[in-house]
Amino acid sequence: MRALITGGAGFIGSHLAEALLAEGEEVTIIDDLSTGRLDNVQHLVDNPRFRYVIESVLNETVMDLLVSDCDIIYHLAAAVGVEMVVDEPLQTLQTNLLGTEMVLRLADRHHKKVLLSSTSEVYGKNEKVPFKEEDDILLGPTTRIRWCYAASKAVDEFLALAYHRERGLPVVIVRLFNTVGPRQTGRYGMVIPRFVRQALAGEPITVYGDGQQTRCFADVADVVRAIIALARHPEAVGQVFNIGSTEEIAILELARRVKRLTGSSSEIVFVPYEQAYGEGFEDMRRRVPDLSKISRLIGYRPEIGLEETIRRVIAYHRTQMREQ
Repeated sequence: MRALITGGAGFIGSHLAEALLAEGEEVTIIDDLSTGRLDNVQHLVDNPRFRYVIESVLNETVMDLLVSDCDIIYHLAAAVGVEMVVDEPLQTLQTNLLGTEMVLRLADRHHKKVLLSSTSEVYGKNEKVPFKEEDDILLGPTTRIRWCYAASKAVDEFLALAYHRERGLPVVIVRLFNTVGPRQTGRYGMVIPRFVRQALAGEPITVYGDGQQTRCFADVADVVRAIIALARHPEAVGQVFNIGSTEEIAILELARRVKRLTGSSSEIVFVPYEQAYGEGFEDMRRRVPDLSKISRLIGYRPEIGLEETIRRVIAYHRTQMREQ
């Protein structure tokens, strides 16, 4: 198999590339390095089955060549992190909407399969927990920039399903919940690497809001395993699947756990949402996936617990800090 990964130098994309190469596939990644880093794939560049292209997915000439030369596209290129969404909404919308439209149009032209990476953000402010794939979407008003990411990814899903229904394009959609692991950066607001970096540096560990909001964190190794299995399963075509973990934890407790596992003396401080993201920011109190659908199809269940994942992230960041 010849795989094309958009956003392949990013956190999840680099782990996906690594896993596919380990199974003997040929892998090409394209990334404009706006959020991805070549350091994430540096250990892969000597593999003769790996190649990378530094370019935007909006470059149709380049994308047309790459799509024509692959068997499947893993479309992961997207804006990442709440901070980027709030600070750069225009880039968020252009990357998500125009990039996905480009990928789907070219995949249709060359009759290629697409796995589209979406997000748990599309569930918005829905309070019916756990979230099922067929649940209603409840987003905030357009005057709250925070919701542009969720809205753009929902449109991405509509586009993909429209191509499938009208043109027969084989597409699989995955809604990723909070994914974490080595190589993830806290630069764009990702909470666990941010906590770990602060704890290791002896800086205050900053908890946004009251810290009682809960999330479920899945290890990137589990997530990548599920992505590959769904991409290969014929019955997954034309469907949407949650991927994540059901191990729920409050953010304040997460901060305490990171502090304990790092042996840090950092204090935990609370930062109002308005100070972190600007006035009028809205957040979800709970975000928990229903994993029954993916479990029925491919037998998925997370194998790596949160504490082990945090330890892996700590080890990675300790190495990074020593090398700086």
